[in-house]
Amino acid sequence: MSASAGRDMGSGSVKKLLLQLTLPAVLGQVVNLLYNIVDRIYIGHIPEIGASALTGVGLFAPLLMLLTAFAMMMGSGGAPLAAISMGKNDREHAERIMGNCLTVLLIFAVVLTIAFYQLAPTLLRLFGGSDATLPYAVEYSRIYILGAVFVLLVMGMNPFITTQGFARISMLTTVIGAVINIVLDPIFIFALDMGVAGAATATVLSQAVSALWILRFLSGKKTVLRLRLSNLRLRAKVILPCFGLGASTFVMLSTESILSISFTSSLSRYGGDVAVGAMTILTSLNQLISMPLAGICQGGQPIISYNFGAGKPERVKEAFFTQFAVCVGYSTLFWVALMLAPRFFAGIFTSNAALADYTAWAIRIFLACAFTIGFQSACQQSFMALGQAKISLLMACLRKIILLIPLIFILPNFFADKTFAVFLAEPVSDVLAAAVTTAAFLLNFNKILKKGPPHA
Repeated sequence: MSASAGRDMGSGSVKKLLLQLTLPAVLGQVVNLLYNIVDRIYIGHIPEIGASALTGVGLFAPLLMLLTAFAMMMGSGGAPLAAISMGKNDREHAERIMGNCLTVLLIFAVVLTIAFYQLAPTLLRLFGGSDATLPYAVEYSRIYILGAVFVLLVMGMNPFITTQGFARISMLTTVIGAVINIVLDPIFIFALDMGVAGAATATVLSQAVSALWILRFLSGKKTVLRLRLSNLRLRAKVILPCFGLGASTFVMLSTESILSISFTSSLSRYGGDVAVGAMTILTSLNQLISMPLAGICQGGQPIISYNFGAGKPERVKEAFFTQFAVCVGYSTLFWVALMLAPRFFAGIFTSNAALADYTAWAIRIFLACAFTIGFQSACQQSFMALGQAKISLLMACLRKIILLIPLIFILPNFFADKTFAVFLAEPVSDVLAAAVTTAAFLLNFNKILKKGPPHA
């Protein structure tokens, strides 16, 4: 889309718009997955050390999730508010939101790089690192952390491209970086014999290119909202609503970090390195479900937010229910595939037969109710698109803080097989959280539409 994106979102076919915006967003999310999944696939197949190296890299997941949480707090908090302002024909305020979010992301980058680099060895040991896996974890982590600024810019600013209707440009951001990563990974890991250090270096370089691509586009002539130096100065009235709305995403992703720590520490205690290694693969498979769902919702967000700001409730309803059907359909299809062929999916990530067999067993427990993720994502993200910060935050806390993390430590008290009990916590919380979130959204949807958008 071009500068006419606002008019199209306000009057064009909702289903056609959703298709136009969702396909590139989903492809972008899938390609974005390749940054970490390709690393893990290559690392898992390194001769002799593959299983230990894969487990070590998996220990970095909590820190990566925290970086993502800080980035997406600005992206998911600022982009919907910018879209609502565009729906009200207030482009100047939308540009102020975007500029302020960029400034905050740069501040985050400086603080997090210093803190995580220094604390990495201690934290990774606490996460469940053993003498066999910790060296690989530290080596990978410290290189990745040095490129944190690029990760934050890519994840935090790309939503501002999508929210303007430039879904293809947004997709290219991740495609360009991922292609570079896929090409560099085997060169650095195997040809240059850099191992896990090569995987981290390839990822940082590819993220750097993506970050430069984003900044060039948002400061260029083709964008609707443009980055301007005058909007980089922080203003409380502009940035605080972004923090408020983005808080639920931050909680959702940061608790994912706490969740990862809970899983790896418990599994390290009950099942050793093989259980932690399986969790690394399970996390990747879970992302193959959740991140395309995020892309679907990312494509629907500009339509929902714009029409909500423009006072067109019927278009908001049509966009939501279409998005809901697609999310549930995708999560169900992927769940069926996992249940039918768990050994195949495990084998993608490792050539170690023992680890692959163990992971196949764990898949049918951990992802037993993965189809419910579609319900949870569609409703949770639609609360965000409608600017409902408080209830979105509550639903974000429900699944992980209230349900899943406690269950990881409670269920082993009731089962002889402790690792089975830890894995079982995931499907139990999936079902309960999806039921509550879906009911809460459907009960409040009409009330939110009647009340109208919050004031910018």
